[in-house]
Amino acid sequence: MSYPLPLSPFDGEPIVPEHHAPRGPLQSPLREELSRAKRIVVKIGSSSLTKEDSFITSTEKINHIVDAIATRMGTSDIILVSSGAVAAGMGPLGLQKRPSDLATKQAAAAVGQIHLAYEWGVSFARYNRSVAQVLLTASDIGARDRARNAQRTLDRLRQLRTVPIVNENDTVATSEMHFGDNDRLSALVANLVGADALFLFSDVDGLYDKNPSEPGARFIEEVRTGKDLNGVTAGDGGRVGTGGMATKVSAARLATRGGIPVLLTSAENIDAALADASVGTVFHTREERRLSAWKFWALYCADTGGAVRLDAGAVKAVTAGGNSLLAVGITEVIGEFHAGEIIDIMGPEGEVIGRGEVRFDSAELRGILGKQMEELPEYQRRSVVHADYLSNYASRI
Repeated sequence: MSYPLPLSPFDGEPIVPEHHAPRGPLQSPLREELSRAKRIVVKIGSSSLTKEDSFITSTEKINHIVDAIATRMGTSDIILVSSGAVAAGMGPLGLQKRPSDLATKQAAAAVGQIHLAYEWGVSFARYNRSVAQVLLTASDIGARDRARNAQRTLDRLRQLRTVPIVNENDTVATSEMHFGDNDRLSALVANLVGADALFLFSDVDGLYDKNPSEPGARFIEEVRTGKDLNGVTAGDGGRVGTGGMATKVSAARLATRGGIPVLLTSAENIDAALADASVGTVFHTREERRLSAWKFWALYCADTGGAVRLDAGAVKAVTAGGNSLLAVGITEVIGEFHAGEIIDIMGPEGEVIGRGEVRFDSAELRGILGKQMEELPEYQRRSVVHADYLSNYASRI
C-alpha cells in the first residue's frame, strides 16, 4: 500500500530544526496506551545505525538503541525490525554510494547482514540477551503456511528471551518480490505477531507538513484520519536508506488498518518514546476501519493467483455495500487459478479495488460470467467470493 503524498526530498535533517521552539512532553490517551503496550515492534532505519561521515555501523548509536529497548523489555515483548544490511556492507566493500543494481545491492546485504547481526549481538549481550536473525521475503509472508511458520518462530524466540531481529532477505529477494522497504515490513510483522504497538524510528523527530528545515514547517502531533495529512509533503530515502517519511507514513497507516497504533519519531528520542511515548507523532486506529487478521493478510500480504474484472455495479456492491461477489458482476477472468486461492478484484478500468478468496477455478468461472444466480445449475449457485473472505481498499481516509 502507498499513501499518495506528493514527494519533496528531505532526509537526514536535524533531529529538531533550530527554528522550532522546543516542545514539552506530549500527552494523550493514545500515548498512555502506547507506553503500556505489552507486545511491540520497533523499527530502526539505516541512518540511525551508521556513522554520520561513513557507511560504517556506529557502535555508539546501536548501544543507545539497545539500552532503551532493554529497559522496555522489563515490561514488554519486543521484536526489532532492523534496516541497515546494505549500508553496513558498503564500507567493507569500499562502496562510496548506495548501489542501484540488484546484484551489487544483494552482495552488500550479504556482507552487511553479518556485520549488523554481530553488532546487535554484542550490544544485547551486555544485558544477557541473545539475538536471532530472521530474514524474510515477501513470498514468506504471502504464503499462508510460511507466514504461520514465521509467526511461530518469532513467538518461540520471544519465549526463549531472545530478541528477534527481522530484516528483508535482500540477498534472495527479487525486484518483483520484495517488501519495498523495512517500514512496510515492520507493519506487516506487527500484524503477523498481533502486536499492540509499532514504533518507527528514523532521523526526524516526527511528521511535519513539509521539509522540517524550512521556516514555518508545522509539526503534526497526531494523525487520526487521512484528512490530517491534507497538504503534507513527505520525502524519499536518504543516502543510505530506501525509505523516507513517505514510506513511514504509508507504513503507519497500513499498521493502523490492522488495529495497531503507531508512534513515529527519531532514534535520538528512543528513550522517551519507549518510556512514556511523550515524543513524536502518533497514528490512531479507527475501529470501523479495522481489518481482521485474515483480511489484512489477504489484502496486503498474500500472493495472488489471478484476477477478475467487475462492472461498475459490482464494484459498488462489494465496496460500499459490503456484499459478496457474484458471477453476474464479473466481466473478465484474468490468469489461471484454483478455488481457495487469493485473487485480485479489479474495477472496469483495471484498477485493483480489493482481494478475496475465490470459490471457483478460473476455467469454471469463465463459463458462468455475467450469469444471474437462478441461471446457474444448483451445484454452482454460490458466490464467487464470499463477503467474509473479501477485503477491499475502500475507505482509506
